[in-house]
Amino acid sequence: MDGRVQFPVISFLQKRFTADYVDTITEAGPNLILSDDVNTVLIQSIINRLNISIEKHKSVGIAIVGHHDCAGNPSQKTMQIKHIHKSIQALQKEFVNVETIGLWVDKDWQVLEIINEN
Repeated sequence: MDGRVQFPVISFLQKRFTADYVDTITEAGPNLILSDDVNTVLIQSIINRLNISIEKHKSVGIAIVGHHDCAGNPSQKTMQIKHIHKSIQALQKEFVNVETIGLWVDKDWQVLEIINEN
């Protein structure tokens, strides 16, 4: 949800998925929310919004984003990366035919794709 991250991520995803438009589903610390698997209401809300993006807007990919100086997930980068990997696994169960990637946005607001552990 952090506005500092939005433009660099959208720009990256437009190139990565060859897309004119990028839907954004924002929460504070989505990688923590999805990896913790505790707040089922919020997780279901994220899944419902992803369904709209994929089914109605024909989105072809999902990105889970973590970033430096995140208020919603104040964990260090290494822990956030673990949260991202776990979030990817959770979303791949829901959206088996949609490419799901992880992104890290560093202190200089540069976007780096995280290599999938699978």
